[in-house]
Amino acid sequence: MSDRRISSRLLGSLIMGLMTINVAVATDSARPKLVVGIVVDQLRTDYLQYLRQLFGESGFKRLMKDGLYLQHVDFQANMADPVAATALLYTGNYAPASGVSSARIYRIGESGLTPVLEDKGSMGNFTREALSPVNLRLSTISDEVAIDGAGLTSVYAIAPDAQQAIIMAGHAGNCALWINDTDGKWSSTAYYRDFPQFVTRRNQRSPLSQRLDTLSWQPMLKPDRYPGVSAAKRNYPFRYTYPQSDREVWRRFKSSAPVNAEVTDVAIDAIDNLRLGTREDGIDMLSVGYTAAPYKYVADGDCRFELEDTYIRLDAQLGRLLQAIDRKVGLDNALIFLSSTGYYDDAIPDDPRYRIPTGDVSLKRVESLLNSYLSAKYGNADYVSGICGTQIYLDPRALESHSLSREQAQTESRDFLVRMSGIADARTLGQILSDPSEESLRQRRSIDPKTAGDIFLTILPGWNLVDDTRYPSTTTPIRAGMVSTPFFMLGPDVRAEVVTTPVDAALIAPTVTSQLHIRSPNGASRRPYNY
Repeated sequence: MSDRRISSRLLGSLIMGLMTINVAVATDSARPKLVVGIVVDQLRTDYLQYLRQLFGESGFKRLMKDGLYLQHVDFQANMADPVAATALLYTGNYAPASGVSSARIYRIGESGLTPVLEDKGSMGNFTREALSPVNLRLSTISDEVAIDGAGLTSVYAIAPDAQQAIIMAGHAGNCALWINDTDGKWSSTAYYRDFPQFVTRRNQRSPLSQRLDTLSWQPMLKPDRYPGVSAAKRNYPFRYTYPQSDREVWRRFKSSAPVNAEVTDVAIDAIDNLRLGTREDGIDMLSVGYTAAPYKYVADGDCRFELEDTYIRLDAQLGRLLQAIDRKVGLDNALIFLSSTGYYDDAIPDDPRYRIPTGDVSLKRVESLLNSYLSAKYGNADYVSGICGTQIYLDPRALESHSLSREQAQTESRDFLVRMSGIADARTLGQILSDPSEESLRQRRSIDPKTAGDIFLTILPGWNLVDDTRYPSTTTPIRAGMVSTPFFMLGPDVRAEVVTTPVDAALIAPTVTSQLHIRSPNGASRRPYNY
């Protein structure tokens, strides 16, 4: 009788165990095995529509037809670069919370601008750059995927830019990979525990430095197929090469269309070599960074031909990536999301013959005149500690030595600077933080008060911001203009839909994690998009 009871209990336990296993399998099968996040710098909705007939069937057309397509994602902030935008997309919150306001920031007491993710305690792999996600204050989509998998899943990120790759890999990722600006090798930071062997082999056996001289960028299609391109451009189409004698060669390559093919190659290698999406007990993640930015190295300032070709080539690379995912994992087992970075920078100086009103705002002159003004009023000192873009930092030691309060110095500086030619407005940090207007709210979301300057300049559109406080000097043409930027999500449980109403970019992260049935990043400021 005792043996029968034991057998009965054992049978019951086995039945319950099998039921539990079946429930677990059913639950896991309801979730994708691989999530692929794609961020495309400066991707525009109107260009996707404009060039749609030139795309293949496997790339953007597939996303437009089969997935959720948000045509207008509003970043509700003044995005400075792909680093700041990617931080918003992956954390679901803005710079005051994430700590990432731009790729480079100014820190009082340090010479020059420093990367926002600089970490002098982290050594590099195949690079001298010292970077890590330590200064990113919030968890990311990638972190939540890793936490959901109890650290047993794989999380990788691949992008031309170091800091964008690190943000996409997050704090808990296996590795972030990028192309360094010194020799073009695929690099990472020792912060991460893994550096894939296939990347080491690629750096040693087929490095970009050995292939660069043979690479060229010219139109992918016949020139007469590109709409809106002048006859002169069609008759003499562009052709760019990448000679290693050029000191800027790696920056030029990383900002041109061919870099997307290199990124795709490494992403496909990662899917194949790391067996991403093949485990039964968790979700793996791969993040990929592409560029659709206007090519700033054109000779005549008109980059439309190059931009159209960039989109056509990008569509082909996206198709390659989706086909590789389908072949290895199956699109029915994958969730793919793709977003732009929410801004567009095509500011190139106009030819003088068009007589567009213009001028130069020299930051060296701004610094000198402001120092002279404050010295005449309160006593000699170097009141300006430094300038970062349009942010002016006052030196707290100089203010203290002349018994000048920070608020008073900010107000005096603002009133002086706003009278200078080419400066449309000057606002103090206090004004931005306290003003309830929509303009101030957008600006407030764009800065981190812990690292922000004291005065913020607004340069007149058409003028050039010349940073001659550093060598080499840089000239940035100022151009205002909003563009619509897209978001796509494709997956087995994602309903195909086109949404034309504006959607807050802060919704992206919680929407993706909701689709994965995992928790949102810890700083996500919005509920998931309800579609």
